[in-house]
Amino acid sequence: MKSITIKGSERESVGKKATKALRNAGKVPCVVYGGEKPLHFSADELSFKKLVYTPNAHTAVIELDNGDKIDAVMQDIQFHPVTDRIIHIDFYQLFKDKEVTMDIPVRLQGNSPGVRNGGRLLFRKRKLTIKALPDNLPDFFDVDISKLKIADNISVESLQSDKFSILHPDTTVVVQVKTARTAVTVDDEDEVEEEGAEAPAAEAAESNE
Repeated sequence: MKSITIKGSERESVGKKATKALRNAGKVPCVVYGGEKPLHFSADELSFKKLVYTPNAHTAVIELDNGDKIDAVMQDIQFHPVTDRIIHIDFYQLFKDKEVTMDIPVRLQGNSPGVRNGGRLLFRKRKLTIKALPDNLPDFFDVDISKLKIADNISVESLQSDKFSILHPDTTVVVQVKTARTAVTVDDEDEVEEEGAEAPAAEAAESNE
């Protein structure tokens, strides 16, 4: 999994007054848990842009001005209720021999024949929560829908791997094609693709997460 580097400074004071002063200066107070003791640090709000405002999953490398580097994953983030600015972030320190829980985005690949025949593509789970060692964290799940016909679905069971555990029941539906009133059911041998009938999966997907 790709990492985003965050350059910060360790915080000596964690009181409300000091925290308010940091935010007024355009910095975000943060805490890293999971080590021997919590580590308090702050960093410029802009440095979190690629980590927070993206649909992709990333780990973080926190570089402190004293030379220390900490591998971590973002666990919780708080936004201001009015301005929507980042006001606090919790991280969890990563260790190569210790599993971590993380949400991994799902990407659909290909075009569904069920959609071409008038079915509705329902994208049920856009992210899946997994537990894995840091080196086994995938950037995303690629889900091939090119054989998905009307009434077919793809569940968590088919995405499980020896490298990680997906923390959802195996029967959890990730994506499916439901029948629509205009849907036409055809056999493989009789399937004919009509001109202009095919639509990209992204355009046909209906979120129902």
